[in-house]
Amino acid sequence: MSPISLTLAGVMLVTVPGVAFGGVTLLRLLMRDVPGYLDNPVRRGLWRAGHAHAGVLVLFGLVAMPYVDQTDLPGALQVLARVLIVAAPVLMPLGFFLSVIRPGDTKPSGLIRLTVLGGACLAAGTLLLGVGLLRAGLFTA
Repeated sequence: MSPISLTLAGVMLVTVPGVAFGGVTLLRLLMRDVPGYLDNPVRRGLWRAGHAHAGVLVLFGLVAMPYVDQTDLPGALQVLARVLIVAAPVLMPLGFFLSVIRPGDTKPSGLIRLTVLGGACLAAGTLLLGVGLLRAGLFTA
């Protein structure tokens, strides 16, 4: 793997304990019947979605990094693909968590748009990666 892919993979691996801590925090909120969590289905659902997306998207990013190095994309587009793919596990969970940060929030704030931005980053990054891999495969055959 290239040095930049290794660095980004290292960054993503360092976030895994944070995702685990988030899971423990959610479990603690459930077990202790903390007001504003169990009695707030919107907050509970969005926080659960944020935790799930963080874990899945970090793993996806780790899997994607070596593939970026296999594309025939110019260097700047490889960097763009990496950045977009790594942005998704940051932006999407932040949108889920921060949009209902107060225990009394019964609907998401405008920060929920971060999930859309994260989804757009994921879509654009994976599309760029997929096209780069298809080009590499077609022109080496």
